[in-house]
Amino acid sequence: MSFFNNLLTVSLTLFAVIDIIGSIPVLIDIKKKQGHIQSEKVVIYAMLLMIIFLVLGDSLLKLIGIDVESFAIAGALIIFIIGLEMILGIEIMKPDKDLESAAIVPIAFPLIAGAGTITTIISLKASYSNLQILIGILINLIIVYIILKLIPIIEGKIGKASISVLRRIFGVLLIAISVKIFTTNITVILKNNINF
Repeated sequence: MSFFNNLLTVSLTLFAVIDIIGSIPVLIDIKKKQGHIQSEKVVIYAMLLMIIFLVLGDSLLKLIGIDVESFAIAGALIIFIIGLEMILGIEIMKPDKDLESAAIVPIAFPLIAGAGTITTIISLKASYSNLQILIGILINLIIVYIILKLIPIIEGKIGKASISVLRRIFGVLLIAISVKIFTTNITVILKNNINF
């Protein structure tokens, strides 16, 4: 696949996992409670978290004796569960309910750069270059920033039904991507560990 095809896959994967569209109702609720969302701070903190795990993810894994392929498979399973949540409208992984910290805790982490996003970034490293992932992160953070800035306008325009449809579409996309990550990495592990 070409660089741009891979970049598109990475960007769409992160977009589906971050699920900023599906988070709009939560963001509206946070805005009502806090009065204002600090978009710049949210994006900067989310970016720092993502880049730290992009750059140091491998080192952290080696430190605890886990190969990238095994982590990618674990990540694929988490992505699969997130996809199921989006399609079925259920909650398997419980989000942090703490809304005391203004910008960072509820929005930058765990809403944008949460466990699913971090796991996905490290999992993607098994199949894509750091540059492709970094550009994918930046593209998504630009989208996140725009959505955060548009929350006051979106609040009065979009219906719950539209958000629900979008969540389900991205849920199917996530499940398909998780299957691809799983099969790619299980093949590598089997080739490395089975002597024919």
